[in-house]
Amino acid sequence: MLSLFQCKRVLPAAIATPAPTAEAPKGMMRPERAASLLATPRRTKLLEHIWQRTSLSRKQFALLYQAPLEHYAELVQQFPASEAHHHAYPGGMLDHGLEIVAYALKLRQSHLLPAGATPEDQAAQAEAWTAAVAYAALLHDLGKIAVDLHIECANGSVWHPWHGPLTQPYRFRYREDREYRLHSAATGLLYRQVLSPAILDWLSQYPPLWSALLYVLAGQYEHAGVLGELVVQADRASVAQELGGDPAKAMAAPKHALQRKLLDGLRYLLREELKLNQPQASDGWLTQDALWLVSKTVSDKLRAHLLAQGIDGIPSSNTAVFNVLQEHGIALATPDGKAIWKATITSDAGWSHTFTLLRLAPSLIWEGNERPAPFAGTVAVVQEDGEPTVPVPSPAAADSAASEPLPVQSAGDGVEALLDLLGTSDMAPTDLSSTTKLLPPTMKEPLLESVESRAPVDSMTPALITTPGLEETPSGAHFVAWLRRCMEERRLIINDAKALVHTVDDSAYLVSPGVFQRYAQEHPETAVLAKQDQLADWQWVQKRFEKLQLHRKQENGLNIWTCAVTGPRKSRRLHGYLLEDPRVLFIDLPPNNPYLSLSLSTDSVRQPS
Repeated sequence: MLSLFQCKRVLPAAIATPAPTAEAPKGMMRPERAASLLATPRRTKLLEHIWQRTSLSRKQFALLYQAPLEHYAELVQQFPASEAHHHAYPGGMLDHGLEIVAYALKLRQSHLLPAGATPEDQAAQAEAWTAAVAYAALLHDLGKIAVDLHIECANGSVWHPWHGPLTQPYRFRYREDREYRLHSAATGLLYRQVLSPAILDWLSQYPPLWSALLYVLAGQYEHAGVLGELVVQADRASVAQELGGDPAKAMAAPKHALQRKLLDGLRYLLREELKLNQPQASDGWLTQDALWLVSKTVSDKLRAHLLAQGIDGIPSSNTAVFNVLQEHGIALATPDGKAIWKATITSDAGWSHTFTLLRLAPSLIWEGNERPAPFAGTVAVVQEDGEPTVPVPSPAAADSAASEPLPVQSAGDGVEALLDLLGTSDMAPTDLSSTTKLLPPTMKEPLLESVESRAPVDSMTPALITTPGLEETPSGAHFVAWLRRCMEERRLIINDAKALVHTVDDSAYLVSPGVFQRYAQEHPETAVLAKQDQLADWQWVQKRFEKLQLHRKQENGLNIWTCAVTGPRKSRRLHGYLLEDPRVLFIDLPPNNPYLSLSLSTDSVRQPS
């Protein structure tokens, strides 16, 4: 490991704390210090949650998370996150930044990173990957203040964020000529305002992590692997929370390069080819809360457009296209889980017809004032028996307040629901002082002294949260229920190259210790129970699973079966448990993985039990 942080680092002047200013002139805002900006009840609770997810001591949290969050707060001040979409109120950018970090850290606990590395390497790099997830989430929209806003100071000068935090009263407006995605490219101008050289030195020693982080900061999520997916999922969850949607679904929906291509294709078609809200026959209709597109028309045109762009992997049938759109969270499912809706369209002139349709969230396609005017008629969903349901109302019937700018949120708005979703109650108290062992030895003292000399940390360090009683206590049965739910929700993929569950010998095969480690990561309270038995957290889960006697033993009494994995270029071995009855996990057992085969018992190894 490189010898990092051997000397004290001087933080650059660009991230110096803004000096106090006189009362702001009328129509202007006064810049605030981080301590003031982060002191609202909502933001304090989010900071507490972020701290608990990191499981660091006060000093290490101040170094790795609090200091960057403070720099971010002093840069974004009271700017909104968007003009008329999500978090479109004073301070919305800061709220969105804290929320997405909290969501991203929640999601990170379900992943062993870097993927495919040995358990030893994953443990050694765990803290660096956790920090990188938080930084990527925090910084992903920062470029907006560089290219979307025009900020003017009290002395008449124009402020740019690369000048450092604001020190004068200011006012801002959105640029009319701004380019919608330019902010992703502009983030690279500013991340040095938030992350210190020492932090960048630390992260840069891990090449896969470093390249993924740089891709995210450049807006190239399709090249950023798991890191890019986590940021996009966390971003969608924060947006859904603020717009009144379901953040849990946004967090669970997978995000891959194909999804981006599908969305870009749909946006192009709606801009250039598809006709909306026509008096009679149309390609689609936009209501107040949904975009309805004629299913066959949009499928045919989308496939043709993507193929013309040279994009591979596009399904050849309409049904497959519908399924892909639904799997990637683009097409919204019907109450019975299907992608295709049936609805009767009625115009205000009296024309009416029934179509099969895809239903999309308008916010996926348009942002802010780009959104067209809604349909003046009605869209009535038809039930299976042919009877229409209550029509989706036209905007004329909607509350006119819906078009008003979003108000400033009160401190408590949505925060309890947010923290419930993030799972604060599922975290057991941790001995934070012991977690510094996860960091490189050279990182523990010199840089801490640098941070402590800059400003006291206790004034902004969140207090520890007392964990209430757990609704779901870890156990063997809880592990099995969790595993079944993960596969149903596609959070765990089976029979993949790096899957933790395979189908072998007409049964389910659980890879050990990976599947138990994954459960322990998602349920940190397991560590407390394991400590009482003087076991590693995953070993504790493994023993509880064994006591259920759901697994098939070998003739020599061994619990663990060895599988040979044979691929086109290499072969390797897996160790795990073979279930006696696959119906414990599957209603319909998938075909056996053709690349796996059980080895003889003499090849098997005994794991701790």
